[in-house]
Formats: sequence, C-alpha cells, structure tokens
Amino acid sequence: MERYESDSDGDEQQKPLLRRKQEGKIQRAPACCSSRYSLALLSSYGFFVVYSLRVNLSVAMVDMLNNTHQSSDNHSGLVCASHDDPIQPKHNQSANVYNWDSATQGWILGSFFYGYILTQIPGGYLASRCGAKWLMGFGILGTALFTLLTPLAADLGAGYLIAVRVLEGIGEGVTFPAMYTMWGAWAPPLERSRLLTISYIGAQLGTVVALPLSGEICFYLGWPYVFYLFGAVGSVWFFLWAFFVFDSPNSHPRISEQERLYIINSLKNELSHSAGYIPWRAIVTSIPLLAIVVAHFSYNWTFYTLLTLLPTYMSDILGFSIQQNGFLSALPYVGCALMAVLSGQVADYLRETCLYPTVIVRKSFSLIGMIGPAVFLVAAGYTGCNYSLAVTFLTLSSALGGVSASGFNINHLDIAPSYAGILLGITNTFATIPGMVGPVIARALTQNNTIEEWQTVFYIAAGINVFGALFYTLFGRGNVQPWAVHTSYPHGD
Repeated sequence: MERYESDSDGDEQQKPLLRRKQEGKIQRAPACCSSRYSLALLSSYGFFVVYSLRVNLSVAMVDMLNNTHQSSDNHSGLVCASHDDPIQPKHNQSANVYNWDSATQGWILGSFFYGYILTQIPGGYLASRCGAKWLMGFGILGTALFTLLTPLAADLGAGYLIAVRVLEGIGEGVTFPAMYTMWGAWAPPLERSRLLTISYIGAQLGTVVALPLSGEICFYLGWPYVFYLFGAVGSVWFFLWAFFVFDSPNSHPRISEQERLYIINSLKNELSHSAGYIPWRAIVTSIPLLAIVVAHFSYNWTFYTLLTLLPTYMSDILGFSIQQNGFLSALPYVGCALMAVLSGQVADYLRETCLYPTVIVRKSFSLIGMIGPAVFLVAAGYTGCNYSLAVTFLTLSSALGGVSASGFNINHLDIAPSYAGILLGITNTFATIPGMVGPVIARALTQNNTIEEWQTVFYIAAGINVFGALFYTLFGRGNVQPWAVHTSYPHGD
C-alpha cells in the first residue's frame, strides 16, 4: 500500500502543471501547423523508413530461397494445403536463389539485431552530448545505403549478407535513443502520449506497407528491387529531415514564440539543471527503470517473433503464396498502428481531463498491451488450418500490443525526461536480445514446420510477455525520479 501511495504522491508533478495552465500562466500553443506536431509527422516518416528497411528481408527471404530445396523440408501431412493464386502475370523468378537451411535463415534474420544492440546506449549518450538530429539522420541514411547493397551481399554469400545486416543494425540502433532525447526537449508532459504515438506509428506503418509491397515487388520485379526501392525512399527522408528538423525549440528558427514558451515553461520543472551531468549510478540502480527493461524485453520477444517469422509461418504452415503472404502478414500491424494512436489519445485524456495518475495509466495500458497479445498468440496456434481464424487471432494479438505504446514504452519520459534517450538506450539494449535469439530459437524449434512446433514457439513468447507485464505492474513508477532533477527547490513545486 505504501508503494502505491508514493506513486500517487510522485504523480503530483502533473497537478502544479495543471494549476498553472488553468491559471493562464502556461498558455497551450495550437497543435495545427505547429513545430512539435510537424516533428511528430516527420519522425513518423523516419520510423516508417526504419521499419520498412528492417522487415523487407522477412518477405524477400521467402523468394530468395530455392523452392525445390525448401519443399523437401515440408511435411505435407502436418501442414495446411497451399493456396493457389488467381491467374495473373508470370512470377518474375530471374533473380538468384540460395540453398540456405533453417539454421542459416535464422542467423540471417537475426543478424540485424547484433548490430542494433551495439549502438543503443552509445546512441543515447551521443544524442544527449552531440545532438539528436544529425545522429538520427545519419543513422537512417547509413541503413538505407547498406540496404542498397543487400543484393550484392547475398550473391557473395550468407556471411556477407549477415555482415551487411549487422551494419544496418548499427545504423538503426541510434534512432530510438536519439528520438527519445529529442522528445525530452520537445514534448510537453500532457501531450507526450499523443506526440509519441504519432511519431512511432511510423514504425507500424512501415511494417504495414513494407510487408505487402515487398511481396508485390518480389512477384513483378524480383526480390533485389525490394532493397533498391526501399533504400531510395530512406535516402529521400534524410534530406527532408536535415532541412526541417532542429534539436530543441530554442534552436528552431521558424517556431512561433507562443509555442516555444509553451514547451519551455511546461518542461522547466522536469529537466535537469546540471549541464553535462549524467547520474549513471542512480540510473543503473533504478528499480523503475528495471521495470521498464523487463517489460520492454518481454514485449519485444513476441513482437520480434512475429515481425521476423510471420511471413515464414504464413508460407510454411498456412500455405500462402508470396503475394498473399505480404498482405496477410501486414494485417496485424494495421491493427497495432490504429490501437497505438487511439491509446495515445485516451491516455492523455485520462491524465489531463480525468486526472488519473500517470502510474495508473501506464500500468493499465501495459497490462492490456502485453497480456492481451499473449492470449491471442497462443490461441492462434490452436486454429489448425482455419486460415481466417488464424489471421484474426494474430491480428488481435498484434493490435492489442499497440496499447502498450502508451504504457511502459513512454515511461522513460515520465521518470527522467532529461535522460530519456539514455534510458531508452539501456532498455532497448536488453529489448534487442529477443530479436537476436528469438528467430534462431524459433527456427531451431520448427525444423519440421509442424503446427505443434509453432505452438511451442507461441507459448514461449506468451509466457515471457505475461511475466513482463506482471513485473512492470509491481515495480513501475509514473513520477520523475529524484536523481533525474537537480534543483534547489522541492520537486513538483
């Protein structure tokens, strides 16, 4: 009981802000055409690029493999009948194909995350010291350039492809810590859920667009064009980012004075006043941060299992072709994107209008966004060859996961806005481990591609998800931690 009382007391940080706002001391700047919402939209485009570059290999992999070799691995008595496409133009099969076994496929799909994990904490640190704008910009640009080299690397051998994917991961590893650092300076507390869900919906949209579009590109042009086209889209984003984005409201030459003052005044009691000081010992021993780490790790196990292996499941178990595969694999992320945006609106409404404590909102949304997906993921494994029900359950699982976007996912900014990028780097380091080992373990467990083997994969992911949700519920917090604010006046006053 004492712990929950301290959570409520800590959440008093919202009440002074609300009182000042009601008294007219902080005048909210309009959202329409504002710099902060323009940043949200352009960063959303950036994360669209990030995830489209990340997931396109999952679909292309189906077409990169020697189908004759792969068919010998299938046990037709234990998997669903294939779905024939309607009559349509001949599939372009002029591109090279490769005889990679299941283990090699798992390493290729997971290799991205070996680079991704290396730049999480350095990314948060560099963003706070050197500026988030250029760090994120060059990180995504580098990923786009290596994407363009993917077909060449695949021709040279699986080892070269793994190396290129590792380098792509290094480039993308700085993006989320850099963006969290930027939002620490740009997002007013009572607009955080809205702004961040708009920003990160790009990740879901990138998945939604890249999966089906990759299937179409594979069918009509050949799998190498998947990497050429998405790499080009990423390069275009960089030039827009370089021209329109700035690290803080004070450095933006075109922001209105009303909006600048609104953002600066709303954040003044939440940001550290000790320039250059990073309380590393307090950060690494913080229980609220540990709660986010566990939740983030657990959620990502399910997320990355589906992200990297759903096209394989659609092909090997449900029997969908390369074209059908892309569209059906994208459906879960349509639901996830919609729920993420809706949850952001509801979360900020509950905090601002209904005056619910931040900690209650974050924990409630995390429980829904983690236990819900676990239930439907397990259920999907028991649908057999009922294709409609399987796709429905997988879609519901991913859609409910979008609710967590307003739960633990934003909690870094609640407990330490000045160090949000560093905190995100720490949590995302651990949360990247599922992307590294999840595909390898899943492919090792599904060598015969039976429904029973995939049920085991889904049970493991669901169990980890439930554990993370319960741990975060016990130890999560919603208030700015004392070590995150260095001031001479009482916190919250």
